[in-house]
Amino acid sequence: MFLSPLFKDARYFQIIFQFEFLAYGILSLGWNAEWALYLTYLGVSIGTQLIAETILSRIKNNTYPSAAKIKNGFPSAIISSMGLCLLLKTNELPVAALAAFISIASKYIIRINGKHIFNPSALGIVAAVLLTGKAWISPGQWGSGAVILFSVLCLGFIITTKVQKLDTSIAFLGTFGGLLFIRQVMYLGWPIDFFVQSISTGSLLLFSFFMITDPKTTPNHSIARIVWAILVAAVAFYFATFKFINTAPVWVLVAMQPLVPLLDKLFKAKRFSWMPHNVFTGPKEKTYKAVVIPK
Repeated sequence: MFLSPLFKDARYFQIIFQFEFLAYGILSLGWNAEWALYLTYLGVSIGTQLIAETILSRIKNNTYPSAAKIKNGFPSAIISSMGLCLLLKTNELPVAALAAFISIASKYIIRINGKHIFNPSALGIVAAVLLTGKAWISPGQWGSGAVILFSVLCLGFIITTKVQKLDTSIAFLGTFGGLLFIRQVMYLGWPIDFFVQSISTGSLLLFSFFMITDPKTTPNHSIARIVWAILVAAVAFYFATFKFINTAPVWVLVAMQPLVPLLDKLFKAKRFSWMPHNVFTGPKEKTYKAVVIPK
């Protein structure tokens, strides 16, 4: 059935939820509907994915990628482009195209042991901001209302549960929130409402459930994921609190993702895969054993 992949592949759920968040921003939060920007992110991401798959297939097998291989790559490209739509702002379409290109191309170029290192959206965002100076991350656009808090928590729980990466979200958000509580409420004596507002911003929750939990760029072992998420949270807390960098989680994520191959080497575990291997190879051919009939 057409809907069967929707229930087998968590990426389809994430795409639906990302579109819902974008619609919520436009319809409820009063964002400008920057359709040219969104289409640039989406078009360049899918185009880069298709070109990269074609080049890779021609180099490795001297053939063109199968329809199943191309189809399997599209959801990841859409997710990366939606991450850019939700967090990266720019007034220049070439800058948007550059961010989308880097996001997807990095998956094929920056790899160790067959696994890409950087979260595509996070790297595209950081690269666009650093290289052009004409792009920025806009965490304040999300606000910190009860609707966005409830929505991200519920939908994020569904996604992280389906890809078995809920431990990463809990480790990051628990550490970041715990450190904020200690400083703001226990040390500085600020009202609890201020802490709740700080921990319930839409950008922080989206990061916690839809970016740092990317199963392809987090450590394979659960213990390694928890340790890594705690480290990211602690460093992000320092820069956000003492250096006043509100977008610190995204920057720290990119800076610390080169640690993932080391953790994978120290903590052995099975690598995550979105779909079974035979989705690319097709069904196995039947084999028959020869039967020797005695004379």
